[in-house]
Amino acid sequence: MLTPLLAGLGLGFSLIVAIGAQNLFVLRQGIRREHLVVVVAVCAISDAVLILLGVSGIGLVLQAVPWLIVVVRWAGAAFLVGYGLLAARRALRPSGETLNVHSSAPPVPDAGGTVMRTRTTLTATVLTCLALTWLNPHVYLDTVFLLGSIASTHGEGRWAFAIGACVASLVWFSALGFGARFLGRWLDTPRAWRILDAVIAVVMFAIALSLVLPH
Repeated sequence: MLTPLLAGLGLGFSLIVAIGAQNLFVLRQGIRREHLVVVVAVCAISDAVLILLGVSGIGLVLQAVPWLIVVVRWAGAAFLVGYGLLAARRALRPSGETLNVHSSAPPVPDAGGTVMRTRTTLTATVLTCLALTWLNPHVYLDTVFLLGSIASTHGEGRWAFAIGACVASLVWFSALGFGARFLGRWLDTPRAWRILDAVIAVVMFAIALSLVLPH
């Protein structure tokens, strides 16, 4: 079972280690040190569910209803545009947000009375994370269809393959989220956050465009 396990681990990393909406969200939450354990858990569990669905053969069922992928594609594109607009707004009209990288204490007003950081509620964070994961058609194409199809070639070892892919997902999101805090020292100014949000907006718009263009 070691061979399919390692194969699943390798393919899992190859599919997930890429700049995308979900990874950027995890990165941003990691830099902010905000609800990070929950975000990593939601992403890893969601991936595990999708991987197990693919290995169980649900991908073959979904292929019989191709219109479902079209619906998810447009819904995902609409959500990404909305998320990108929010990031663009933060970049163009900054709130003075910085990151307190030297203490875990809550942010305090600066000399001018401006609060240096605002927190997003746990509910809003979880809903955003779920939307970025489940409204992304690439997740279904890569995780359910592609990974599920390759897993089937391993016969009885396909579940070991699935375990390897799930481990890759957990390791990646944990490393991305908890490792992101080391970037905090470069993001302790409002200008740095404006640049980060601008990059996020551009990537979101690009992904949304790629979803609706003819394939």
